[in-house]
Amino acid sequence: MKLLLVEDEPAVVSVITRGLAEAGYEVSVALDGKNGLQMALDNPGFLLIILDVMLPGMNGIEVCRTLRKEQVATPILMLTALGTTENIVMGLDSGADDYLVKPFKLQELEARIRSLLRRKGNTSIAVPVSPAAPGIMKLADLELDTDTKAAIRQGKTIQLTATEYRLLEYLFKNPRKVLSRMEILEQVWGIDFNMNTKVVDVYINYLRKKINKNNQPELIQTVVGLGYMLKENLTDENTH
Repeated sequence: MKLLLVEDEPAVVSVITRGLAEAGYEVSVALDGKNGLQMALDNPGFLLIILDVMLPGMNGIEVCRTLRKEQVATPILMLTALGTTENIVMGLDSGADDYLVKPFKLQELEARIRSLLRRKGNTSIAVPVSPAAPGIMKLADLELDTDTKAAIRQGKTIQLTATEYRLLEYLFKNPRKVLSRMEILEQVWGIDFNMNTKVVDVYINYLRKKINKNNQPELIQTVVGLGYMLKENLTDENTH
């Protein structure tokens, strides 16, 4: 099981490579962003990339964005000493799949890796679609196209980031069901730990701004103290 570690701190490199080798992983190391990017592009066989944010030459955010632009879909786990919500969101927004704040325990890193690899292998999720419109999920006047990865409302296409799409898709798969923030973290980000759940709130707000751009009725409902759900608003329900 080949992994790529892009990290410039020798002590961190030593701990991670030794620990992951004992767990059965084969770890290749790049000590700066540019080399890490080139290794990831040249070697499609890596199962996962562990990417530090603060790197010489080219930072981890730039590396991650470039890899996603080049259609590299390998799961990316970001490491950083910056643990604020804004930094976590920036890392996830750049295309990372998970985010681990330094200092961390090796056991948690290994668990995050296992979680991401399980998520990568889970390609058999059933999507409820209308027989008349393959690849389209619909609730009220909002549609999600699973082929183009875009939302459509009142005939207007709404472009989504990869994370926004995964979040909206999960809401569509569980219509009218209250979903807790931890459920959303686990299912959308593949995270089994109590990471700052404000990340969910931030992305819900991103979706709302895009979906309700023209002051359409709110479909992503907040259930105070419990979480969120995708549901027709009361006005829509009363018209049926």
